[in-house]
Formats: sequence, structure tokens, C-alpha cells
Amino acid sequence: MKILIIFLLLTTIGFTQSDFYIRLADSTFTLTRQTVTYDPAYFSISYPNGDVPKDKGVCTDVVIRAYRKMGIDLQKEVHEDMKKNFSLYPKKWKLTKTDTNIDHRRVPNLMTYFSRFGSVLPTTQQAKEYKPGDIVCWDLGKGLTHIGIVSNKKTSDGKRHMIVHNIGAGQVLEDCLFSFKIIGHYRYGKNFE
Repeated sequence: MKILIIFLLLTTIGFTQSDFYIRLADSTFTLTRQTVTYDPAYFSISYPNGDVPKDKGVCTDVVIRAYRKMGIDLQKEVHEDMKKNFSLYPKKWKLTKTDTNIDHRRVPNLMTYFSRFGSVLPTTQQAKEYKPGDIVCWDLGKGLTHIGIVSNKKTSDGKRHMIVHNIGAGQVLEDCLFSFKIIGHYRYGKNFE
């Protein structure tokens, strides 16, 4: 009887984890229905739960908005960790303190945060390794990085999942998993890791 109860509990937890990532992928897909202009401008935003104007954004805003639909405020999460562990985050911008307006909107900071609190997954050229709800980061060259979320929609040939991202054309669903050099692959679900 005890073994059956333990099995049922573990099975339920497994479904909960999987369900979270499917719902995350679904929430990301809903973002593609909104008209968003790519705008990398610095915005002063409220804290916590601050967001740039809903018709503007960059690649990180796709990830932030998707997680916010799941009840996770990456602005707050990243800020709180950076405040305690500032030295662990990239020094690319020569900052001396945190900035709740922009820190969570920078790909290298999100990569650091997901590495610390999520699962770091292999960066392979095997499409089957990238599951709905996974976060993927790319190097676009010349110091530019990019981020997106693996959707639950597959390419027309069924060989790989498509990505929801914003690389300049708004929040879109595209077959771009292997279009750029992958430099990060994560799975993050607060209280699910």
C-alpha cells in the first residue's frame, strides 16, 4: 500500500511538472496574437510586476511575459538574486548596482539566473532534445544574444518544435531553433526544479 501511495505521489508530481511546461509553451503562443513592435529602448517601469508598454518589446520580454502568465515575475526574481549576488552576474554594462527597469530584460542576466535556479540542459543539434517550455539562447554574433521559448507547435515536417521569440518582427512563432549558434538551453519552473 505504501509503495502504491508513493508511486501515485511521484506520478502526480511528474504530471504537474510536465503540465507546467506545456502551459508555459501555450502561454507563449498566445503572445503571438498580440501586435508588438520591436523596441529596445530603456523604459522606466514599475516594480514588481513592471512591464514595458504592451505594444513594445524585445526577445526577453517574450520570456518575461510568458512567465508572468504563469504567476512568475522574472523582474522580481532576477532583481532579488542580483541584489544578493551581484558579483555573479555579467559585467558587460559596467553597472555598479541593480536596475529593476532593465536587469531582467538582458539575455546574459536571464542566462545567469536560469543557470542558478533552473536546469541547464545540453546544447545539441538534436531537435528531440528541445521540449515545449524550454528556454533557448543564441549568439547572433558581434556581442548580440537572443532568447526564445520552445513552443508546443511543430514544423510542417514534424521534425522539431518551433520557437516563440522577437528578433525584430514582433512576438512570432518561427522555425528558427538552429538558425543561430545555441549558447544556452534551460528549463525553469519555480518550485518545479
